[in-house]
Amino acid sequence: MTGWSMYQGIGEPHDWELADPPRWRTFALDPSLDPPVGTSQVTERRLGALARAATYRPSDEEVELVNASLYLRRPLLITGKPGTGKSTLAYNVALELGLGPVLNWPVTSRSTRQEGLYLYDALARLHDAGLAREGGQRPMPGIGRYIRLGPLGTALLPYRRPRVLLIDELDKSDIDLPNDLLTIFEEGEYEIPELSRIAAEQPVADVLTHDGSWTVPITEGKVTCAEFPLVIITSNGERDFPPPFLRRCLRLELQVPDRDRLEAIVRAHLGDDAVAQGGNLIDAFIGRRSGGDLATDQLLNAIFLAFHEEWAGDKERLIHAVLQYLTSVDGQ
Repeated sequence: MTGWSMYQGIGEPHDWELADPPRWRTFALDPSLDPPVGTSQVTERRLGALARAATYRPSDEEVELVNASLYLRRPLLITGKPGTGKSTLAYNVALELGLGPVLNWPVTSRSTRQEGLYLYDALARLHDAGLAREGGQRPMPGIGRYIRLGPLGTALLPYRRPRVLLIDELDKSDIDLPNDLLTIFEEGEYEIPELSRIAAEQPVADVLTHDGSWTVPITEGKVTCAEFPLVIITSNGERDFPPPFLRRCLRLELQVPDRDRLEAIVRAHLGDDAVAQGGNLIDAFIGRRSGGDLATDQLLNAIFLAFHEEWAGDKERLIHAVLQYLTSVDGQ
């Protein structure tokens, strides 16, 4: 791709420049933070996630929509069947563009906007206040010690380059959560009242980020992004979202990969020999998908077992077990 393309989908880091945003998506605060790129492999904590990110092969449509989301500073809502790579795309973009560890917000029916922004441990502060009174000379820790930013709150810090925020399976949320996020998505800022109330006495407080390994200063209880984060929202299509929410998002529906893309995925993970040897399994996988949902990693598992010399079990029986449907059709 040419022009203002930033993300290329090549799976390898490269130099790039962030395109200027539309005037209505410009945020006033000057950037002051760099994402913790140098520690991404450590803070990701799962080498498997990094391996999947490096070997993910996006379609041309995925590359175009990611770039459009970066350019317009708008969230990207991705729908598709389980196992099509909705979440992995976020890790692939972060790895290629050097945007630091993905800030992952796995949504449940109990998730709230407050949880996404920050948590304040009032009980711990009350406990420490009691210890300080009993200890006489023991100093009371600052209030920032009891505040930890959530994944959304951390993503909106004033970074020089956008962080990647993965809001995973938003369709599992309470019905009000998508609408509760509208103002945050529009304004790119939020307030921490526990800090703004004491701004006259303590204008700056250091709070812990969602990453957990570093603190950031918050001035007068207000957080405003410098570059709107790349917000990737996934949905398995279990419910519809309200029009005001959809209006603020770009939308992408991931299709199940065809044979050419399956071969590219197998080649990226297991090499050229696996593609040549696993041709029959790829055909069987494609044919079997008509009876129910299968995930691409099931195919990878089957090919790995079929051609792994150290495996001494009944390969045919185990491969059949690996390729069990995630969902069924017509009672199968």
